[in-house]
Amino acid sequence: MGLFSFLTKEIAIDLGTANTIIIYNDKVVVDEPSIVAIERNTGRIIAVGKKAMMMHGKTHENIKTIRPLRDGVIADFQSAEYMIREMIKMIGFKNRLFPPALKMVICIPSGITEVEERAVKDSAEQAGAKEVRLIHEPMAAAIGIGIDVLEPNGNMIIDIGGGTSEIAVIALGGIVNNKSIRIAGDDFNADIEEYMRKQHNINIGERTAERIKIEVGAALPTIDNPPDDYAVHGRDMLTGIPKEIKVNYSEIAHCLDKSILKIEAAVLNALEMTPPELSADIYRTGIYMAGGGSLLRGLDKRIHAKTKLPVHVAEDPLRAVARGTGIALKNFDKFPFLIK
Repeated sequence: MGLFSFLTKEIAIDLGTANTIIIYNDKVVVDEPSIVAIERNTGRIIAVGKKAMMMHGKTHENIKTIRPLRDGVIADFQSAEYMIREMIKMIGFKNRLFPPALKMVICIPSGITEVEERAVKDSAEQAGAKEVRLIHEPMAAAIGIGIDVLEPNGNMIIDIGGGTSEIAVIALGGIVNNKSIRIAGDDFNADIEEYMRKQHNINIGERTAERIKIEVGAALPTIDNPPDDYAVHGRDMLTGIPKEIKVNYSEIAHCLDKSILKIEAAVLNALEMTPPELSADIYRTGIYMAGGGSLLRGLDKRIHAKTKLPVHVAEDPLRAVARGTGIALKNFDKFPFLIK
């Protein structure tokens, strides 16, 4: 312990395409959408997180909303740096006299390149981090679910986020094989928007598509406990007048089918590449699902039907990755899979 160790604050960040979660002292202190609102003339940040999300799709020409992450990686370097900095401010560290030295663990998709890794590290360092380690999302999800990743047992994790779906087989503290595909929650939203245009002649925005996915999204055309039909408001493409239509879950299951098929193909592909001894373990333990996408009604049943393996959805799938990142932070120097 150094003389000024009280000035060092340790935080874990799940830097997601859709949401960013920050853990400090084993508690979730920030859980905000990954979006910033900027004034075009001055480049000034007006809002970050929930406030910026409320402006998304409703701005005039002097305000633009930016989602700095696309497909799990940083697409807009400067906005990402602003966003990380503002979200760290939301934690509200007590000592204002000396800004704390930050020690961070950030989780990243397992399929990203070294250049993209570097961009995440640089953004964190620009935002005030003195020491940064990275952890791959499926590994963080496995730790967050409560799996002992250092054991010589094979476990399969599917983490469906906003920008990427990560499918990985983990054993002995490492990723044995992984498949990272850029089909996830954002693609589901895009599918819903397209379906509404083609099928119902109604134009809807990204936020409405997200709402439809949450209210009546499904992966199977017939499910137990179906949700009620959902009233969608948008612009009629023929008349240009706002209108309302009702949609049901089986329609949404039909329009999401194409994207879910790609996720299923990636799962089967990852299983094909798994060494036989680990396949035997996976047959016993089954598949674990995390990430917001795993909340889609009937998705676990659909993957079970395809693989014939037991499928377990994490308790709090939205925060499983963040929880795992927080545990990795506590074992900053012990875990072999933290990337320096």
